[in-house]
Amino acid sequence: MKKLLVMSFVLMLLLVVGCSGGKSESTVPEKTFTIDELAAFNGKDGAPAYIAVDGIVYDVTNVSYWKNGMHNGFEAGRDLTEEIKTKSPHGVSKMNGIPVVGKLTQ
Repeated sequence: MKKLLVMSFVLMLLLVVGCSGGKSESTVPEKTFTIDELAAFNGKDGAPAYIAVDGIVYDVTNVSYWKNGMHNGFEAGRDLTEEIKTKSPHGVSKMNGIPVVGKLTQ
């Protein structure tokens, strides 16, 4: 009986955790950045490297292509929407899977 009770509790716990789901990749955190605040996240001197695209701020710190906050002439700490959409050969398709850290405010 005790074993059945414990198993029931574990199953309920798994269902609750599974249904709440935590944060999905498509969920944007509540953190907001102004363009001036974003500039501090340039990947230099140990700072994280963040970029904004379409109002979403992404953490590219651990993306190997963004070493020291630079990638093919693009600099982290900036809104790169226009550059990614018009100059980048892959466009926004490579943004999938990159951690989202917040939103860019005007």
